[in-house]
Amino acid sequence: MPNLPRPRLRRATRVRGVAEVAQGPAEPRVEIIEHDGLRWINIERPGPVEQGWLEEHFDFHPLDYEDIRSRNQRPKIDDYDDYLFIVLHFPVFDKQIGRLNGQELDIFMGPDYLITLPNAPLQPVEYLFERCRTNEEFREQMFSKGPGYLLYKIVDDSFDYCFPMLRKIGGKLERLEEEIFLGRGDDVVRDLSNTKQEIINFRKVIRPQRPVLNDLERAKQKFLGDDLDVYFDDVVDASERIWDMLENYKEVVEALEDTNESLISHRLNNVLRVLTSISVVILPLTLIASIWGMNVKVPGEGSIHAFWVIMGVMLAVLVSLLLFFRRRGWL
Repeated sequence: MPNLPRPRLRRATRVRGVAEVAQGPAEPRVEIIEHDGLRWINIERPGPVEQGWLEEHFDFHPLDYEDIRSRNQRPKIDDYDDYLFIVLHFPVFDKQIGRLNGQELDIFMGPDYLITLPNAPLQPVEYLFERCRTNEEFREQMFSKGPGYLLYKIVDDSFDYCFPMLRKIGGKLERLEEEIFLGRGDDVVRDLSNTKQEIINFRKVIRPQRPVLNDLERAKQKFLGDDLDVYFDDVVDASERIWDMLENYKEVVEALEDTNESLISHRLNNVLRVLTSISVVILPLTLIASIWGMNVKVPGEGSIHAFWVIMGVMLAVLVSLLLFFRRRGWL
């Protein structure tokens, strides 16, 4: 990577350790928290105005600014001489479409600053930023260990936010399993499909980030320090636990889908077997009735006794076929 000049940041006015850039119709929506010489700059949903502000105050690589403007970046980490550029994705439930999607979080980290640029509201980042803004003791705790620890808390909280969603998916699978074995297989087909789609989307978000977290662990020496090894190992462990749970859920939902299809097929086969048996039983009776119903002379025509004889023969044939099918296990 080329050697770039260190970022230059135009400092905002301090207010008890918290600084904010004024917001107005033509002003960028930039929030800044500053404590002990460390700045956390949060720009949610950066638009052209916010990107212009960022380019004015920082000399990052042009490709990084291009990645910020893009909405289809894969998770990655770029290691420069003066800063790290990190792209991560986290699962978020989109209420508009009723589906789980991945939202991007771009991060710049230098020796004395951390910049977060979520493309959509990320609740863990919002909650952590608000706590740092309003709680001086918590802000001291987060900022006193440098930008590496602050980065760890952001990533760790974002991964921890995944576990409630995973538990919700696990609860859905348990409920679907109960409904399947209660004989409601036809009603849960759509729910099974939706749950399977959620797991697939979750896997799409988590899988590309596993090598990125390993790269981050190798790149941590520059700004993170050896004393944070155990923290980022914990992040990698959390990511692996999430992946293991997704692998397990994937196997469970596929097994439930196969079981449901088998039960539906079994019930359908039973219905077809009964209908086929009824058709076979009725067939000889229909044949007898058709023969004696022809418009030609037949034995016993016009005799009431012949009618009862024919009815008795038909009843005997019916009972014999039912007993035969019953003995063979077809009914």
